[in-house]
Amino acid sequence: MRHLIKKLLPSVAVALTVTGFSQPVPARAQTYPIDCAILLCLSGGWPASVPCARARAEFIRRITPWPVEPPLQIWRCPMGASYGSDRLSNNAGRIFEALHRPDSRRPLQSLPVDEFVPTDRALRFIEDRADIDISGPEFNFVRSIRVFDVRYARQHESGRDGDCNRSATVVLGTYGTQGDFSWQRSSITALPEAHTGLERWGEHCPDIYHRSVFVDWRDYEGNYGFEQVNY
Repeated sequence: MRHLIKKLLPSVAVALTVTGFSQPVPARAQTYPIDCAILLCLSGGWPASVPCARARAEFIRRITPWPVEPPLQIWRCPMGASYGSDRLSNNAGRIFEALHRPDSRRPLQSLPVDEFVPTDRALRFIEDRADIDISGPEFNFVRSIRVFDVRYARQHESGRDGDCNRSATVVLGTYGTQGDFSWQRSSITALPEAHTGLERWGEHCPDIYHRSVFVDWRDYEGNYGFEQVNY
């Protein structure tokens, strides 16, 4: 399975083009879930292509306040288990198949639409997690995604006694075993080294007021990537 995914990733742009994702289509025909593109383009290190550029733009848009959303919503990408029948036995095949179905079997939207559901299969809607088992190491790139929301970071010197006043609210969004997303409290000290804007936090007491959202990840090969949005 691992070797299959590695072979598929370089062909992401071709796959997306074949399915018509890169071509303008009427709203009614927009049945291609962009999260399938995000899933494969992210895992492949965002290959240079129009479809992957669009996928990355959506990935970043979701962390641009407000509100801050999970950048990858894997539950919006049907990978085979959305239907009652199993056509392929491995997860890599299902990911690939989600991109290569002919027009008559296009991937479903995250919300079922009757006209796109084959009559011989019962739709099984999976909410807030992947619709297949992604617990294997080949999907570690999904669990590597971290979203740091620095909602407020303030440092300033008190005019009366010269004390340094600091306060901050930081939350961290992470993905669980099956791609479920959750938030938890975090701190300035937990921010990755690549984050900028708070380098002088705790150093003497320069005035600082900072808000940002920072997302980082590792692709399938383990290569590090990140984006930061200040606001």
